[in-house]
Amino acid sequence: MTRVAAIDCGTNSIRLLVADADPDTGEIVDLDRRMIIVRLGQGVDRTGRLAPEALERTFAACREYAAVIKELGAGRIRFVATSASRDAENRDDFVRGVLDILGVEPEVITGDQEAEFSFTGATKELMGRSDLATPYLVVDIGGGSTEFVVGEEHVQAARSVDIGCVRMTERHALGDPVTPEQIAAVRADVEAALDVVERTVPILEAHTLVGLAGSVTTVAGIALGLEEYDSAAIHHSRISYEQVEEVTAMLLNSTHDERAGIGVMHPGRVDVIAAGALVLLTIMQRTGAREVVVSEHDILDGIAWSLA
Repeated sequence: MTRVAAIDCGTNSIRLLVADADPDTGEIVDLDRRMIIVRLGQGVDRTGRLAPEALERTFAACREYAAVIKELGAGRIRFVATSASRDAENRDDFVRGVLDILGVEPEVITGDQEAEFSFTGATKELMGRSDLATPYLVVDIGGGSTEFVVGEEHVQAARSVDIGCVRMTERHALGDPVTPEQIAAVRADVEAALDVVERTVPILEAHTLVGLAGSVTTVAGIALGLEEYDSAAIHHSRISYEQVEEVTAMLLNSTHDERAGIGVMHPGRVDVIAAGALVLLTIMQRTGAREVVVSEHDILDGIAWSLA
């Protein structure tokens, strides 16, 4: 076993996985898996820069993670930064801050690299299951971008497009509840992005849709009727198109306080979950997927495997 620490810093959240990984058996044993909503991508779509307060929230989380990594004695660390820090003019400030705190330089990866990590993390446990047909379409709905990956044992094609839940919420100034005009505008953005994806990724040829990240897992938790967030119950659950449609309609028509009162809802997702659910629903409509297989294992697990 190799003890590793993987950090995924996205537009909305920063997540840590400390785990023992066995490359011979394909097993990852979690020692600590946690998430903090830092909203690093606050305003990036509008200003092109990382806000000072967003950077400080992120650095505070890094200091907490540094203490966990030290306590658990992880010998290898990899810090991967995704959409928001790719887009920002002042990303060097972010890189220097992380390096000072954690001793490793964040890798500001491309969308295609992000997709590779997500696919590995999401599908490693699914390989060989007779009830799930391949190829898989792995969809990772992040804060700033969404990754689409088609593959079987390995990635065949991948594409990242800028239709994350934070970006859609900010770009269209989504109301509370969301108006029909705003819903139409988000849908148009997602459909245009899917046109781009289809040029290089055969999303209509996939047989199993695998959904990742907080928008998808939150929709699943609501659909399952959970009173509080339960990773074990959500991981590998199969949520039908009709369930996704019902949950999305509820979220779009709810107020901030109503969404905040949902048991599985993380406080940091309250104002962006409606957009995330709408992105998922539009993808399912476009691809004809009758269900989504929900995975709690994603880019973090892929990063961990890259270290092991």
